Amino acid sequence: MNPARRIRDEIAAAIRSGEWRPGDRVPTEQELAARYECARATVSKALAELAASGLVERRRKAGTFVAHPPVHSAVMTVPDLAELIAARGDAYRWALTSATHEAAGDELCAGPALRIAGIHMAADEPFALERRFIALDEVPAAAGADFAAEAPGTWLLGHIPWTQARHVIRAVNPARKEAALLGIGAGAACLELDRTTWRAGRVVTHVRQLFRGDRFDLVAEFNAGP
Repeated sequence: MNPARRIRDEIAAAIRSGEWRPGDRVPTEQELAARYECARATVSKALAELAASGLVERRRKAGTFVAHPPVHSAVMTVPDLAELIAARGDAYRWALTSATHEAAGDELCAGPALRIAGIHMAADEPFALERRFIALDEVPAAAGADFAAEAPGTWLLGHIPWTQARHVIRAVNPARKEAALLGIGAGAACLELDRTTWRAGRVVTHVRQLFRGDRFDLVAEFNAGP
């Protein structure tokens, strides 16, 4: 097994079993490197992945600690754009523009990945651009899926359960090529949704979706607390 993955998985197991409790200090990088007989860079990579999944918190000059469960005032789901567009009464279509297999991904996905790009269409007009990777170690069936026929987000929701998701939402101006694909001016406002989903602490997929600002609203409904 990859050393960084082994360290990550064993620490995650200790946290989920309750052996390590929220607020407990994780051994230092030096201590973990000695325990696993590996380089500090390998340990740092494992801890970075655990921090990204929300299991640990890295504090500058203080060390790494088991994270406390987050408290949220509102909950956002992982939406299926095909369903959202159809519910609005528009015809939906997904247009795949590229799909490539890579032997190694990036800081979120060190193993093999499938990288996909495409356009979500509503009523035959561009609705959103999508760039996504899928971690093939976690979702091997994705390698044989027909993403020209079905959008990857729809396929993943139907095949792979997720346990944690993180959204980062921001207003942006599109690049010239992106604006052209969306059929808008280069200075137009867009909404960018950057989302990572995990299953049992392991990254399943990361996606960047760029929406026309005049076509998409994010709405959260919630009740007052006690």
